[in-house]
Amino acid sequence: MSLEGVAQVWLAQTMRIRELALQVRLWEQNYVKEADYISCPLAFVEKLFLLNYSPNTIRTYHSLLLRFFNGHRQHGLEQINGFAVVEINAYHRQMVQAGTYFYSFVNQSINAVKFYFHRILGRHTLDLSQVERPEKADRLPTVLSKQEVSRILSATVNLKHRCILQLLYAGGLRIWEVINLKITDVQSDRNLLLIRGGKGKKDRTTLLSQKLLESLRIYYKEYRPKVWLFEGQYGGQYTTDSIRNVFRDCVNKAGLQKKVTPHSLRHSFATHLLEQGTNLRYIQSLLGHKSSKTTEIYTHITSHGLESIVSPLDNL
Repeated sequence: MSLEGVAQVWLAQTMRIRELALQVRLWEQNYVKEADYISCPLAFVEKLFLLNYSPNTIRTYHSLLLRFFNGHRQHGLEQINGFAVVEINAYHRQMVQAGTYFYSFVNQSINAVKFYFHRILGRHTLDLSQVERPEKADRLPTVLSKQEVSRILSATVNLKHRCILQLLYAGGLRIWEVINLKITDVQSDRNLLLIRGGKGKKDRTTLLSQKLLESLRIYYKEYRPKVWLFEGQYGGQYTTDSIRNVFRDCVNKAGLQKKVTPHSLRHSFATHLLEQGTNLRYIQSLLGHKSSKTTEIYTHITSHGLESIVSPLDNL
């Protein structure tokens, strides 16, 4: 008996489906499938897996290609496959003009569609370099003060939650790097945390705070995780959504009015290190940035060194 269209199957985040056709069906189970609905070609997902794209990128490209297909579903897949640059450009220009999508969302959509036309359809003569990409907004990240970080960390009595938030700040980790930590990645004898398969699939090490290490030792004795440093209520990896919920609750309890996310703790980590006089090159290494230009953004946020500069108005 098929339950498709009647019920949805929920899978734990750690579960891996080996059959890609089934995986695609599970991903698309919550889409509204009208008569002219266009599903994602299996070859698209297979090619992404073959080229060793990350699971997050594959899932993102899959959803963005579906959005592109079904935004033109009145034409049918055969006609979509014959689109020229003008149609692809018009679709993404409309997204930019709507003003409701982030730069990264539009940019990833362009990448997903480009991958489909070039790598799946083999339309290499289609010059997608002409597809207009929006300019990235040059915005500075939101940074918390040390006092605000302290208020957030103190806003929960749950030991696991507090350790997770401490880890985000103490090591400058991304939330998916936190959930991928294994017990063995805490190298207390070297005062280091090993981050495996960070952004760009690169391993790196970062700081292991002594205060955090004390909290983790108490946490381990109480929770006894088996494989992952942080595990869900019924085992397996903790989820990114759970971390976001924990962070949001703590921000509300702390009474902060800023619009912040768990990633703001990573930004705060880098900024506070810079204000303490840490060399920018070391900060780049701890954050796992490929380019120093990415790390240099924190020099525009910090007040380090500004306190000795006098405004010309004060000398009038």
